[in-house]
Amino acid sequence: MGSKRRSNTLTRFLEDIVDDTKDLVDDLLDRAKDIEENAKDAVKDITDDDSEPADLASLQASLADLQAKVEQLAALQTTPKSGSAAKA
Repeated sequence: MGSKRRSNTLTRFLEDIVDDTKDLVDDLLDRAKDIEENAKDAVKDITDDDSEPADLASLQASLADLQAKVEQLAALQTTPKSGSAAKA
């Protein structure tokens, strides 16, 4: 893992293993922190989406307009029938 190897004593060999293991653990912890931060950011982006309420309000307004038009059409359909029956 990049640590410089020294003379072949047992204590230096163990020291190198410990140093390499520490470097590995540090790298793993750094990557875990990055993943945790990215996950938190993703959740925050999903829950803090400001466009969603505007989209919902727009959808509700469109639905209200559509309901009004349907009611107008329903009223127009019932009116001519009674008017044409009176003429006949």
